[in-house]
Amino acid sequence: MIEKKRGAAPRDDELDLEGRLTDTAYTPEDSAVENPLRPRTFGEYIGQDKVKENLQVYIEAAKSRRETLDHVLLYGPPGLGKTTLAGIVANELGVNLRITSGPAIEKPGDLAALLTNLSPGDVLFIDEVHRLPRVVEEILYPAMEDFALDIVTGKGQMAASYHLPLPRFTLVGATTRAGQLSTPLRDRFGVVLRLELYSPEELGKIVLRSAGILHAAIDSDAAVEIASRSRGTPRIANRLLKRVRDFAEVMSDGVITLNTARVALDRMEIDELGLDASDRNMLTAIIKHYGGGPVGLDTLAAAIGEESVTIEDVNEPYLMQIGFLARTPRGRVVTAAAYLHLGLPVPGRLRDEDDGQTRLVTEEG
Repeated sequence: MIEKKRGAAPRDDELDLEGRLTDTAYTPEDSAVENPLRPRTFGEYIGQDKVKENLQVYIEAAKSRRETLDHVLLYGPPGLGKTTLAGIVANELGVNLRITSGPAIEKPGDLAALLTNLSPGDVLFIDEVHRLPRVVEEILYPAMEDFALDIVTGKGQMAASYHLPLPRFTLVGATTRAGQLSTPLRDRFGVVLRLELYSPEELGKIVLRSAGILHAAIDSDAAVEIASRSRGTPRIANRLLKRVRDFAEVMSDGVITLNTARVALDRMEIDELGLDASDRNMLTAIIKHYGGGPVGLDTLAAAIGEESVTIEDVNEPYLMQIGFLARTPRGRVVTAAAYLHLGLPVPGRLRDEDDGQTRLVTEEG
């Protein structure tokens, strides 16, 4: 059974980003409860082999000892399957999964209500765990270590302390910003796993699997085309697949061919590397208005009319990964590879390295 706390505040990756298909923002169709594309077992889960294999070992060991699984921390960029893995862990253990998020737990009483309603062995999944309020986080420490809650009610002479034993449970925490976790909280997770961006081959398999679930006919080369423009993120791949399927219904009798996929993705302004109009506007602004950089984050955000957090969390990670953008102490700098991709002349202060990559070099003279 999966339960989700109602009225949960938006996560860092739930912010309204104007419906961009290539952002990793959570949408209702990504719900762990309603989304049929989410794998339910390790056998269905594609990619993240090291994480998956280690989790399988830990789960089997815990089951053989008839113990609860140690607390698990999953971290990495949004959209890679942290919530899905939490559901698989609960399913493999044969226990309930309770889902909430850090901002939704506003006071100690909210946490106490969640924990006291758990059954022995249950998995409690807290998304964006780094956003837990400090006062709540301190209450969580004894719950994770001693499976007990120490709650003080009243003030002054009327104050009373209560020690509430809890059933043994497994906390699965997920975060996109592991560096913002406090050290005491991070140290209480016995299993810490990082999720990496997916390869195009892995995403191609995910697209084929999802197409089968959606009863959408698709050619293998079309699946690869969609995967190559998905920025290494399954959430984006599945989202693009659904939109390409709409084009296929109109253009090619419901069959997603390579040509249909290319036309659909081009119409959605998603290029062969997965950059959308927002990414290209950002790179173009740095080049045309600031000579390719360096430029500060706030200045750039004001220039393109975008929020700083959106640039930092959505645009920058992928652009840096593919070598189009670099961070320097003075600000953001566009590399020669980005100039070439945009069809713009590369300035003299940038040059190609022997392996085809680019780097910023000091201008001679």
